[in-house]
Amino acid sequence: MTETTSDAIRSPFYPLHADLGATFVEEGGWFWTEGFGDTLGEHDAVRNDLGVWDVSPLNKWDFRGSDALAAAQRLHSGDVLGLEIGQVRYGAFCDEDGLMIDDGTVYRLADDHVWVMTNGSDHAEHFAGATKGLNVGIAYVAAEMPHIGLLGPRAREALAPLTDVDLSSLRYFHFVPEPVTVGGVPCHLSRTGFGGELGYELFVRPEHAADIWAVATDQAKARPFGTNAIEVLRIEAGLIVTDYDYEAHQRSPYDFSFDRLITRNPAADYLGKAALQSVAANPPNRFKTLRLEGSELPEYGAAVTRDGAEVGTLTSPTDSPEFGPIGIGVLRSDVARDGEQVDVAIGDATVRATVDVLPVYDPQKLRPRS
Repeated sequence: MTETTSDAIRSPFYPLHADLGATFVEEGGWFWTEGFGDTLGEHDAVRNDLGVWDVSPLNKWDFRGSDALAAAQRLHSGDVLGLEIGQVRYGAFCDEDGLMIDDGTVYRLADDHVWVMTNGSDHAEHFAGATKGLNVGIAYVAAEMPHIGLLGPRAREALAPLTDVDLSSLRYFHFVPEPVTVGGVPCHLSRTGFGGELGYELFVRPEHAADIWAVATDQAKARPFGTNAIEVLRIEAGLIVTDYDYEAHQRSPYDFSFDRLITRNPAADYLGKAALQSVAANPPNRFKTLRLEGSELPEYGAAVTRDGAEVGTLTSPTDSPEFGPIGIGVLRSDVARDGEQVDVAIGDATVRATVDVLPVYDPQKLRPRS
């Protein structure tokens, strides 16, 4: 395992993974599990069977009060006001200029209770300022809500015998708002995930972490995986991550083709609304897959050019077991057409690339919706 002496937070799953020989990487003040020595095998488990990973470092915020929903709406570009109890909404958190500071989800547990989940942990001041005057209390609760993600085509089949929840009726991006049990372990169960496959997430108290991990690995027979595998999976699936695909206050949600994730509800009051409405009809950039020629990968953030002029950025590259060298990137709208030929910087040279559909894996997202 990797020796770690940092003050970064270790989730309750950390010692379990260390005992399995995992390596770890420090990101955003937490230790994420990188993997267990076989990235291709871990990737294959998620795509063709069932994998489990520690998603505890995803930052979690508890909103309570009569204005909890309105407060979350003020921060989020999606239709938070339209959420049903037990529904989840993904989208962007923007500043007043309509530029993203983060992306993530909102869970509606009740009329006066919402969970907000973000990549970053440094939003307390922003959240407080943006929701000033509303009747809402906001608490950072990530340490109290460790959780795992179960991803893969066998996810429903494996979980169904372990819970009384009717998983066949739990729709995509919905969750059970009251606590349930899975394998006898109390938890919250959500039909969400990150990687482009059928997925469920299980949120527990810290004292139940070892038990839910045993349920996932021993009873559901899920294979542990880490962020090395996720990096390949998420690029194939066209999913973004802060500090890799964008820095705060630099990109519009439209740069990532988030059009359908930006609410048109006239009652929704959210930061950046006017700025986003001004470009909605004609976004200057689009998000696409790039199929790269050659075997050497460009760096994250490599410039994309056409005829010598810069037309975009390759935000994240990977070597996909199925598609070979690919990347995801923000391209000028007039260049973001399937089949368009561009060049991507690689050292002092360039590599040829072809613009393709996003995501390149399961473009209609049928698998996570199955």
